Amino acid sequence: MEILTTLLIGFVVGALAKLFMPGRDPAGIVMTILLGIAGSMLAGFMGSALGWYRSPAEGPGIIASIIGAMLLLVVYRLLVGRRLAA
Repeated sequence: MEILTTLLIGFVVGALAKLFMPGRDPAGIVMTILLGIAGSMLAGFMGSALGWYRSPAEGPGIIASIIGAMLLLVVYRLLVGRRLAA
């Protein structure tokens, strides 16, 4: 059940990140889920490293996860854009 919850939250976070990011996006539904999950993980890692979370079990909120996914989406667009242009 945890995996399904993670995938659902990852999808929602990835979709919201794409919604907030203007412009055309080359990512499909699978990449949206992966970016959402990775964005949440990135936000958790950054928050722990900066001391925002007291324990490793305390995870990031939805806003931090969306920001993490948006950062990864920018990197993804830059990498894919360069590959398509070449």
